Amino acid sequence: MKFFIDTANLNDIKEAYDLGVLDGVTTNPSLMAKEGISGEERVRAHYKAICNIVDDNVSAEVIATDFEGMIREGKELAKIDDKIVVKIPMIKDGIKAIKYFSNEGIRTNCTLIFSAGQALLAAKAGATYVSPFIGRLDDISYDGLELIDQIVNIYQNYGYATQVLAASVRHTMHLIKCAELGADVATCPLKVILGLLNHPLTDSGLATFLADHAKAAGK
Repeated sequence: MKFFIDTANLNDIKEAYDLGVLDGVTTNPSLMAKEGISGEERVRAHYKAICNIVDDNVSAEVIATDFEGMIREGKELAKIDDKIVVKIPMIKDGIKAIKYFSNEGIRTNCTLIFSAGQALLAAKAGATYVSPFIGRLDDISYDGLELIDQIVNIYQNYGYATQVLAASVRHTMHLIKCAELGADVATCPLKVILGLLNHPLTDSGLATFLADHAKAAGK
């Protein structure tokens, strides 16, 4: 399973990368705004800074919602770095744009997926990744993990190369369950990745080992 970090914060990205388990980054206009990054030039410079930290897979989102606009913006984003994956919304013109970019050899991430039907369309159009937002589905009393299971099964049935990128991952159990269901990628905040480190028995066991070592050393 690939681990992506869902942020535009360079310090968090570097910390996750230095941990040795980071495979990519997902961002969006809201995350850019959270870091105080605005304006086309500054946003693109920030994407380049992210690319300079990680090895691959930096999802950069288009703002346009019409076909021509998405193509224009997507081409400009792809020029920033070979690591860029153009992030396209799940709308009619978005599917058309994904097909266009697929034919051009430009990787895409179809975002805002909330149904298996949407994921099926994106895969048929040639999306590199689809991003089902499981946390947001949970918020409206729908089981987001059930959607991951549906999409994984459909893709396996027909051999689609599109990878399932579980998004809106809120906590460590979301991540573990996505791994059990066969999601190819999970994108989440740094705290969720770091949360995998924690277990009370690890803490108590280490404390016991260190105490025993100190006794044996006569301390």
